Amino acid sequence: MYYPDDVVEEVRSRSDIVDIVSGYVKLQKKGSSYFGLCPFHHEKSPSFSVSPNKQMYYCFGCGAGGNVITFLMEYENYSFPEALKVLADRAGITLPQQEMSKEAKAQADLRTTLLEINKLAANYFHYQLKQPHGRVGYEYLTGRGLSDDTIRHFGLGFANKTSDDLYRYLKGKGYSDRILKESGLFTISEKGTWDKFWNRVMFPILDTNNRVIGFGGRVMGDGEPKYLNSPETKLFDKSRNLYGLSFAKSSREKYFLICEGYMDVIAMHQAGFTNAVASLGTAFTTQHASLLKRYTNQVILTYDSDGAGVKAALRAIPILKEVGISCKVLNMKPHKDPDEFIKNLGADAFRQRIAEAKNSFLFEIEVLKQGYDLNDPEQKTDFYTEVAKKLLEFPDALERDNYIQAVSREQFINYQDLKQLVSRTAARLGPAWAESRQRAERYGSYADSVARTPGSGGAGAGGSRDGASYGSRSGLPLAEGGMRGPGQRRREKDDGAKQSQRLLLTWLIEEPRLFEKIRGIISPDDFKDGLYHEVAEMVFEAHEAGTVEPAAILNHFINDEAQYREVAALFSASLKESLENEQQKKAFVETVIKVRKHSLDEASRTAADIGRLQEIIKAQSALKTLHISFD
Repeated sequence: MYYPDDVVEEVRSRSDIVDIVSGYVKLQKKGSSYFGLCPFHHEKSPSFSVSPNKQMYYCFGCGAGGNVITFLMEYENYSFPEALKVLADRAGITLPQQEMSKEAKAQADLRTTLLEINKLAANYFHYQLKQPHGRVGYEYLTGRGLSDDTIRHFGLGFANKTSDDLYRYLKGKGYSDRILKESGLFTISEKGTWDKFWNRVMFPILDTNNRVIGFGGRVMGDGEPKYLNSPETKLFDKSRNLYGLSFAKSSREKYFLICEGYMDVIAMHQAGFTNAVASLGTAFTTQHASLLKRYTNQVILTYDSDGAGVKAALRAIPILKEVGISCKVLNMKPHKDPDEFIKNLGADAFRQRIAEAKNSFLFEIEVLKQGYDLNDPEQKTDFYTEVAKKLLEFPDALERDNYIQAVSREQFINYQDLKQLVSRTAARLGPAWAESRQRAERYGSYADSVARTPGSGGAGAGGSRDGASYGSRSGLPLAEGGMRGPGQRRREKDDGAKQSQRLLLTWLIEEPRLFEKIRGIISPDDFKDGLYHEVAEMVFEAHEAGTVEPAAILNHFINDEAQYREVAALFSASLKESLENEQQKKAFVETVIKVRKHSLDEASRTAADIGRLQEIIKAQSALKTLHISFD
């Protein structure tokens, strides 16, 4: 649905961002802004700022920022039209009822039809399960300990051995081959038509509105693949959906259990753990974490206890932390998965394991330990060094000390010795190291290096355990310094020019009176960076019109996530000192000169004739005596 810019701006301007955000985040006023704990990443100290003057939010920790519309989009996982409608209803604004374009109506009709097809398919599979030819599927499910009530609750079914069984059924309902192909349930080509799923126990996948959007199927017998999911369709994106969430979201528990497969989720729900979910045949993603964040701030990972399960847990932990979800890891040994554990030891024992679940950081340390032979003094020292490096991931000194104490107790390391080792390691590696390590963790390289076979000696594949090598595996160069080539010097110059443009825009947004100081000196054309030029044009135009509203300008970038984040950061930067300070006045003048000089330098390289070049040289010379009065 398309809405005119003036309608969008009316909804935004009549929606107070402090009022909206305070419904989700506890805010405290400090100066002219409000601060709270960021809802988009885990933090102990408030770095999430909401400005009533700018009608914007920004997190100085993770960089999330925007206006009231994008806050709802991010927090509630709404589309733009959905967020706009919620705000419009709240503000008492009736959005115009516009006719959909032909293309938009076709897409909406397609989604409705695909939902109908999936619902029919789910009912058909469930019916087949109780028929004679579906007995193999029914016996498999009951053999796994599932009751009829559980089978019915999850809508489990069976896809017959006949390769076009479902196809013929749905064709009989009047659906065309074109539509059926879009459902992902069939392969339709010149060679013929056949069902994607056959001879499989079927698991309908529901969205959070309890609509069937896809299927998973477990083969009966020795066929491959063992588990098969629906392909990506207009309805189904496995990286954005979690199996069991449609039921788990109604659980009274404050935490969610994350496991690996369909049967684990179903077994846990049957045993009373109705807060269990699983990713759909794919690694846990940031989208999964963001989806969970809508319902909980705590999860317990119940992945399989084998090597693959440990590696999956190590990958999921930093992803969950990044969106602000605290995480623990459940120990299921001697059993492999929740289904097996509950069958052998029962629900009460499983509940006790939940109560004993290990803090995710201490779990990571325990896994790290398995890569070292602690009977070898050298490897034991290497292990302690790696523990010290990992403790540096905590930027807050108090939190870091709490974890030093916990690791000291768990690993029987003298507290003072470990604390001193952490301090020495911090001095040796420098402040940028921990940030780089956290980045590496988010992208999985830490999980790869640490999830290794016990007794491997502690080195990751192909690398030694010294600090420099570890740094290179984390994305840091092995050495710093060295000679800089022309290309690097050019990049540094361009980066400096861009930084000056960014700073000048921030000054102009924060201090509108500065427009009069630079009139006739700087114009939007002097902002040569493409994005900053576009922003500068809007800012200058808004100033000439009488007011600069950052939240309104931000709407123009809402369809480009990267640009949106950068502009939000630009508008949310705050100046530490006002221009009453002489040093700041000098810095402002120098910034104006840098932006103008870069603009003139660029112009001189593209001057079309000698006359134009002479004008540029004259302007460059005038910069040497430029004076801006603040009186």
